[in-house]
Amino acid sequence: MPTIDRIDGYADELTAIRRDLHAHPEIGFEEVRTSGIVADKLKSWGIEVHRGLGGTGVIGVIKGKGSGGKRIGLRADMDALPMEENTNLKWSSKIPGRFHGCGHDGHTTMLLGTARYLAETRNFDGTVHLIFQPAEEGLGGARAMIKDGLFEKFPCDELYGLHNAPDLNHGEIAILPGPAMASADFFDLRITGYGAHGAMPERSKDAVIIATTLAQAIQTIVSRNVEPLQAAVISITQIHAGSAYNVIPGEAHLCGTIRTFSNEVRALIAERIRTICAGIAAAYQCTIEADIRDTFGVLVNQVEQSKVVEEVARTIVDPANVITRAQPKMGSEDFADMLETIPGAYFWVGHDGSVPVHNPGFVLDDKILPIGASMFARIIETRMPAG
Repeated sequence: MPTIDRIDGYADELTAIRRDLHAHPEIGFEEVRTSGIVADKLKSWGIEVHRGLGGTGVIGVIKGKGSGGKRIGLRADMDALPMEENTNLKWSSKIPGRFHGCGHDGHTTMLLGTARYLAETRNFDGTVHLIFQPAEEGLGGARAMIKDGLFEKFPCDELYGLHNAPDLNHGEIAILPGPAMASADFFDLRITGYGAHGAMPERSKDAVIIATTLAQAIQTIVSRNVEPLQAAVISITQIHAGSAYNVIPGEAHLCGTIRTFSNEVRALIAERIRTICAGIAAAYQCTIEADIRDTFGVLVNQVEQSKVVEEVARTIVDPANVITRAQPKMGSEDFADMLETIPGAYFWVGHDGSVPVHNPGFVLDDKILPIGASMFARIIETRMPAG
């Protein structure tokens, strides 16, 4: 089962675009160069362009043949991660501390491929809204666009998004109806104790000891407070304290994330973190401030749109490679916030790669660019067929 021949013909150009974006990564709300390239490409294909939504967001509007009133949104994220790349590719990041380690450069390029195809053929009856979103990586880009009136200015009856998946094989597409990705909360725990000389610990309220005690105590929440059949993750991902070998620090800062599929479990974990912080603060005679922030909701794929993705995927790849019994992912995605407003579906496109996303050695396989672009395009032609 083929990808769309016309889009296959763009493969070399899409690869060049993707590698250029990869070499010049920009993190959330700083995607000035990236959004400029997107806008310029859309304009060159005769597509109506709107810029500045949610900061650096870009919207492209394509009207098809006929007078149909249906409107479908297609979304791609544009931001990179604040991390170093370690791939030694010719097109590796030229920006220190910036890396497209999640493949958003690929998602942006796929949607550009779809945009060019739809603009050239317009073999659909309705309106397509191309949503190029900033700041997916925990900074609230989806919410920023929604707050700026995304769906009031560019109404959508349905919405579709995708992500590359190195844990799948090349030519595999996965879709999971219902809850598909976990919610996410980020937290900061700030300990204020009392510093002292490293040789005089009795005079301190040692923030390092308090931090390690707190980190271990928090790990008991999932194992001893959350029902075993409920999925939940608490990960402490940063600990900051100290500046010298012979100084016991009086302050420490812990950061991390919470992932769940249940608002009840989410609330339980937040309450237990605050209670543990208060208890340890009392025991160690210090203060602990707990800031826990709602970052993403649970991503829920609607059954109808999931079925659309499944049926379209069977025309793009071998039907045997369409996976509908995928396991929910504990990773999170701010497309969830858009799906709380508009019914839609989010799917995964597999590619050859042994290194996971968010790893310094992650490499996106450019051969999947026509697959993702063809998926988006055929979803449009299927859901809004030309008369």
